[in-house]
Amino acid sequence: MRYTQYINSLLKENVRKQSGTVIFGQNIDAASCLSGLTRGLSSESDGLTINTPNIENSLVGIGFGLMLNAVSSIFFMKQQDFLLLGIDQVVNTYNIIRQTQPLASFTIFPVTVDSGYDGPQSALNNFDDFCSIAGVEGYSFTNKADAESILSNYLIKPGFRILSTGQRLLQQETLDIEVIDQDADCNYFQYKAGDDVSIVCFNHSLPYGLGLSEVMLERGVNPSLFSVNSHLNAEFDQIVKNIKNTGKLVLIDDTKSRNRTSDRFLLNVLNSCTLQETFVISPLVSNESFYPCKDLLNIDYAEITSAILACINS
Repeated sequence: MRYTQYINSLLKENVRKQSGTVIFGQNIDAASCLSGLTRGLSSESDGLTINTPNIENSLVGIGFGLMLNAVSSIFFMKQQDFLLLGIDQVVNTYNIIRQTQPLASFTIFPVTVDSGYDGPQSALNNFDDFCSIAGVEGYSFTNKADAESILSNYLIKPGFRILSTGQRLLQQETLDIEVIDQDADCNYFQYKAGDDVSIVCFNHSLPYGLGLSEVMLERGVNPSLFSVNSHLNAEFDQIVKNIKNTGKLVLIDDTKSRNRTSDRFLLNVLNSCTLQETFVISPLVSNESFYPCKDLLNIDYAEITSAILACINS
């Protein structure tokens, strides 16, 4: 099953649980339905489903207004770039609302455009920046397990947050991997437990971590593998504890933010641990990055594995 279809099934399941939820956004119940992401949601909801024009600043305000009037809503957005047009509401209107205790939820669900070749106005992959400037909770997801946990916990929970997944993964088959541990608030998930190296993935980079861990296992290196799903400050004590044990860190982050959650995480690690080996992998953002081009991290799994092996054997 493609990830789009799986997320669509989770959305339907959770919308059914909350009576009277308003669902809105451009073409969410018409044409492609955001490439299938929102197809059929109107039949699962007894609330309103509204196909809207592109008036993002007004639509974010409408979502906050509904929440203040005890009506839950979800604003689906074709791409994260459009959220820039609502940033005044996300920051300033929410600064007023956050002083109350809302009885309803407002969730903005943009798709992060990270599939490449979309050009300079359709390539915003800066979830960290939105959460930072607004001080708002945000969660990304990459696979079957974390999507199920995050959507069931946060899609229609009283209050405001932003949820997003990457367009690249939506076009692929659903990653179905076992979770061996997770934070109670869905801030992070653990997929492998080993004593040789800690691999920590941010944003939508978990597939890279899985690829690296497979190469490592083939060469006798036992990694721990984590994915950090929160885009606002959170407690990562268990991950730091694991890094203290392994003494070696591979941090992978595919966001284009200049203000990264992973940077703050790394500072925490460096203040808490003495590391034998560290790799930090993130995009090199330049003017050429905004031409139509592939949007993938270039990671030499074999080279990193060799360096970790040399460290273990030294």
